Amino acid sequence: MFAIVYKSDGVPICCQVEGVEPDPVVVWPSESAAKEFIDGRGGSTDFLPVAVNDDTMDAMAKALGCGIDKLMFEPYPG
Repeated sequence: MFAIVYKSDGVPICCQVEGVEPDPVVVWPSESAAKEFIDGRGGSTDFLPVAVNDDTMDAMAKALGCGIDKLMFEPYPG
């Protein structure tokens, strides 16, 4: 799985789900699908796909200001 994050601060792109905190991180099934989404919206200078693994999950939780156990992942399109 791949998530998309802002290059400048490492904060992941999130989707809002009413009543769910923190917001789930949006993920794609492959790096190429994530890159296609980014490129299709002209965002390649600001965003990049990041593989979802233990290290990146820790970084995402830190960027979101929550514990890793609070992260939820939603496939795109959801």
